[in-house]
Amino acid sequence: MDEEPHEEGDIMAGDRRIARADTALPDWYASDAAYRPIPIVWFGGALVMQVVALPVVAWIALMLAGLGPLATTAFLMLTTGFIWHFTWERGMQGAAKGWQIATGTMLLFFFAVGVIGLFG
Repeated sequence: MDEEPHEEGDIMAGDRRIARADTALPDWYASDAAYRPIPIVWFGGALVMQVVALPVVAWIALMLAGLGPLATTAFLMLTTGFIWHFTWERGMQGAAKGWQIATGTMLLFFFAVGVIGLFG
């Protein structure tokens, strides 16, 4: 078995190189190889889903199915609940309480905008 040539400045632990002088990181460490989700990603995802899904659901319920505003409101509520559940399971349950409240408030706000659009 050929041994890897060691460059000057390599930090060795026995026969294993644990760091190189030009990177100052161990050779096994790959900083961009692990995805660390953050709550703003879940918040943003929920926002985009809500802003896209509610008009589509309202259009389908009102125009294609011919439902009235009350039935459409029920479908908008179900859609908002689904988005909340998806976001919660995606990782929001482990986020700080402030992110959870902000996400819930945003979902309720856009639900309210949709309902006002139905009855206003």
